[in-house]
Amino acid sequence: MSKIGVLFCWLLSALCVLLFTFMPINLPTQFTLGISVLVVLAVLKHFRVDGKWRLVVLALGTSIVMRYVYWRTTQTIPPASQLQNFIPGIVLYLAEMYSVMMLALSLFVVSFPRNSPAAIQLQESEMPTVDVFIPSYNEDSGLLVNTLAAAVNMDYPADKLTIWLLDDGGTDQKCESNNLLESRRAIERRAELKTLCADFGVNYLTRTRNEHAKAGNLNNGLAHSQGKLVAVFDADHAPARNFLTETVGYFRDNAKLFLVQTPHFFINPDPVERNLRTFNQMPSENEMFYGMVQRGLDKWNAAFFCGSAALLNREALAITNGFSGVSITEDCETAVNLHAHGWESVYIDRPLIAGLQPATFASFIGQRSRWAQGMMQILRYRFPPLLPGLTLPQRLCYMSSTLFWLFPFTRMTFLVAPLFYLFFDLQIFTASGGEFMAYTLIYLCVNLMLQNYLYGAYRWPWISELYEYVQSVHLLPAIISVILNPSKPTFNVTAKDESILVSRLSEIARPFFAIFIVLAIALIYAVYRIYTEPYKADVLLVVGGWTLFNLIMAGCALGVVSERGERSSSVRVKMTRRCEVLIDDQWHASTIDDVSANGMHIISYASDASSLSVGRETFARFVTHADQQSENLPIEIRNVSREGDLI
Repeated sequence: MSKIGVLFCWLLSALCVLLFTFMPINLPTQFTLGISVLVVLAVLKHFRVDGKWRLVVLALGTSIVMRYVYWRTTQTIPPASQLQNFIPGIVLYLAEMYSVMMLALSLFVVSFPRNSPAAIQLQESEMPTVDVFIPSYNEDSGLLVNTLAAAVNMDYPADKLTIWLLDDGGTDQKCESNNLLESRRAIERRAELKTLCADFGVNYLTRTRNEHAKAGNLNNGLAHSQGKLVAVFDADHAPARNFLTETVGYFRDNAKLFLVQTPHFFINPDPVERNLRTFNQMPSENEMFYGMVQRGLDKWNAAFFCGSAALLNREALAITNGFSGVSITEDCETAVNLHAHGWESVYIDRPLIAGLQPATFASFIGQRSRWAQGMMQILRYRFPPLLPGLTLPQRLCYMSSTLFWLFPFTRMTFLVAPLFYLFFDLQIFTASGGEFMAYTLIYLCVNLMLQNYLYGAYRWPWISELYEYVQSVHLLPAIISVILNPSKPTFNVTAKDESILVSRLSEIARPFFAIFIVLAIALIYAVYRIYTEPYKADVLLVVGGWTLFNLIMAGCALGVVSERGERSSSVRVKMTRRCEVLIDDQWHASTIDDVSANGMHIISYASDASSLSVGRETFARFVTHADQQSENLPIEIRNVSREGDLI
């Protein structure tokens, strides 16, 4: 369906929804109508309808949402004469309207996500010159070895590929620091990385001063290189061999293309997944963004640069004097500037890099704080809704991407709102239990079903709510800080090579325990009030249920901030690949069970392995295409265990 056709269908659906929204009906009819729509949505979702039927699902869901908004606006806000009720009531109302607005924007963005175009394969003579930038600040050389090795081994003509390690941890400013310890570390780091780059045959580059953080580091790389295209990989992002051959071809047929972005694929769990043991059981938070949101943005030419795993056009970057550095999220800011100049982007939904996520909860929150503050800076300094040059769909897409990070305000509002009624008896939501069932509960179910329909396998119900809650406690003050002083935030590098050897509580866990205790007391008090005030039972049951849901989220958060220890010093990736291992001068069929940067676990099928012992060296080989064996790979045995015929 063309963009014009989609917009027309959206306008027609919107008209029908508006006509339905203001239809006067009584409470039993509203409840029956809501249940009916829920049943229809469940049936359509079960059959996974798509195409034009997708708009039918969205229109039905939107009609219930809009009826709720109309009811909520006209009948539930406390009177202005009761300021003790009106002020917190308005705050809760605004939080709900923000959620409705974000739902509307997300419906627009992902209504018809774009499928990635097929890769365009180029002849060697057609391939453009490429500079690979690997910006680094304080990462350990052991981590950089993996990224440099992967970059060097990419399939691309050697005379058209130049790899740069951009070291911001060994600048002249740091080497000449008055802090002798910092100075010594910077000097040693510079020498170590120079040697490392020489070993790999890549270019080492640093600069005089650490100005404009990552954007300044990348711009220094631009000033010293001349490739037509620029690939950017974070220090912990190892590209696949075919990264360039899968991406450079798109620039041949589109002279206005400035960006080819690929997803960030992570081989380790984030702190939520690791501490709750859900990494291999549920879709990760990143899958929803890279698997659906970016595809939806791509439909409207609004997929943006994510800081790594991307290929950019040097000619386009010259228009904006390189990477933008006004905000601390230089990636999205660069994209919005170039989109405003009429350049185009493409998102390719194929994982072509392997990266690491923060290991500790504190580092995770630090990373998200930088994203949130950077997006607030973009909203303040660039203000996409009025930025000249953007199309209307691009404005809506960037509104969705930036305003999303205001979620801590709504999450904290929804957390404390029931406490106003339980502890202070404030009437901030004037409705009966029956009205809550007919309007609010139906709205919440429809909202959940719409999101589950849109995001499907990329998102589990309530998981996003948990992620938002655990972030909100610490992101809220960070966002307030940047709103009050937009120039205050500084770029902080996210540590990703950390390891937790002993189980412990996160150093920023204390607020979560305080919240859990308050909510537990509130739930007990709600039960007490239901018993002592039966004439308010309908409202108290609603408020008590709301508090119970918040308490469950708070309990899950306690699991998140309880850091689990890890025995392995490096990330192990589960996989299944056939190979052969040389044992007693014979090749035996084997399977690789998992791999890491430091080794791999091999299961071998051999009846006798008397020659195997810890410390001994042997060989492994792989069966490649057309039953061709690879070269023998020398391996050192570090541990041997037997289970039947398996070694």
